[in-house]
Amino acid sequence: MQYRQAITTLFFTVLLAVAPVANAVAAGQTLNIVHAQGTTAVPKNPQRVVILNPAALDITDALGIVPIGVPKTSAHYPEHLAKYSGSQYFDAGTLFEPNYEALSNAKPNLIIAGARAHDAYNKLSEIAPTIAMDFDPHNFVASLSERTRQLGEIFGKDAQADRLIAAFTAQIAEVRKSAEHAGTAMMIMINGGKMSAHSPGSRFGFVYDVLGFTPATTFPETGKHGNAVSPEFVMQANPDWLFVLDRDNAIGRKESASAQQVLDNALVRRTNAWKNQHIVYLNSGSLYIAGGIQSYSQLMTQIEQALKNTHAQN
Repeated sequence: MQYRQAITTLFFTVLLAVAPVANAVAAGQTLNIVHAQGTTAVPKNPQRVVILNPAALDITDALGIVPIGVPKTSAHYPEHLAKYSGSQYFDAGTLFEPNYEALSNAKPNLIIAGARAHDAYNKLSEIAPTIAMDFDPHNFVASLSERTRQLGEIFGKDAQADRLIAAFTAQIAEVRKSAEHAGTAMMIMINGGKMSAHSPGSRFGFVYDVLGFTPATTFPETGKHGNAVSPEFVMQANPDWLFVLDRDNAIGRKESASAQQVLDNALVRRTNAWKNQHIVYLNSGSLYIAGGIQSYSQLMTQIEQALKNTHAQN
């Protein structure tokens, strides 16, 4: 009898000692991720992931993470993300309106959303843990780096994320060496045949805030879609560089005049940018639709090449 009591006591002693370890292991299978719409416990290394945010898709693509579904209805993915239009990824709806039925049927264990699906967050959270991977335009590089690290942590790609961030920041430093001495610049978006200009601190203020170009002009308000400007305004600002984003081209709109057609007028021709062939037509689909770490790396490659061409001519 004493022997049995001793064995029983030993069993419960071991059980009590092991239980906290088992609970710690179980707890280690989730991560608390702070994001734009709160803090969410997400599973570590989720296998069934839906990505509604093209900027996050841009990052996960660079990290080698494969989703099961993405927005495909009316989505125009840039070339480096074009494969996600394929049939191997189910259609999760539009960039703004998720297909809740398709999402529910897919039984994801993580949904990655963002600003375009902001209003859908609560409904998405009822289907699966949902995180909003928005960037802060006022602190863009730090914000982009943080999102990249978070995604790397979730999917066990920490080392890859660190390398991606290191390469990105090194590219910024290299381009900035030339950009901050290249003169004034304007970031112009063409939409429906009209122009708007983006200033420092805005959604597309990267060329000023990060690369160091001097703004040819500033505005009291950043504006979600920039500030409406005319060819006369551009002429008076007289930028040394014009960086042009064609929204119509990015979203697949064919009926409007192209960016080249809109800018080809007598007033814009009087600017230093036009005279010196310093108009850079950016990869609009990559920047406007995606806008992740790969997209901004492509932007810098375009700008760096334009700066090098200028130095070669001089």
